[in-house]
Amino acid sequence: MSRFSRLAYRSRQFRRALLTTRRPVTDDLLRPRLSPAQIFLFRRMQPSEQAHAFQVYERLTAAGQTDPHLLAAALLHDAGKVLAPLSPLDRALVVLARHFLPEAARRWGSGDPCGLRRPFVTAAQHPAWGADLAAAAGASPRACGLIRRHQDVPAADDALLAALQEVDDKN
Repeated sequence: MSRFSRLAYRSRQFRRALLTTRRPVTDDLLRPRLSPAQIFLFRRMQPSEQAHAFQVYERLTAAGQTDPHLLAAALLHDAGKVLAPLSPLDRALVVLARHFLPEAARRWGSGDPCGLRRPFVTAAQHPAWGADLAAAAGASPRACGLIRRHQDVPAADDALLAALQEVDDKN
């Protein structure tokens, strides 16, 4: 996806986050895939993050994916954001900086999530944080690995990671 296409996509995503009302994700929908501790972690996520994660899960299942580790990772891949939640404006700032100032955005993504760097650190570090939180909630090592690497450059030999990244990038 080109930088311009990615910016246009993120602009549409931002508008949807502000304007779209979504059906709530009930525990009955989560129980087949997540343990009670994992559902508790899912519930700590912002409603927009829950809706996004469930949409990723639904798209993967609609595409015929059945791997339980992949589907758990789909539901929890953004759980790390509970440690430093992002507002829609924070997200927009990160998207714009990554587009127009990519090197600066990468630098701002290191360190502690405080001050003006917080949105960049959260965006950069949430996969590792989420993998640790998911592991503490009893997720499998494979699911945690997918969560940890969901923003990495895709490995050609990891079809599950590629599937998660493709659907996540489109949602």
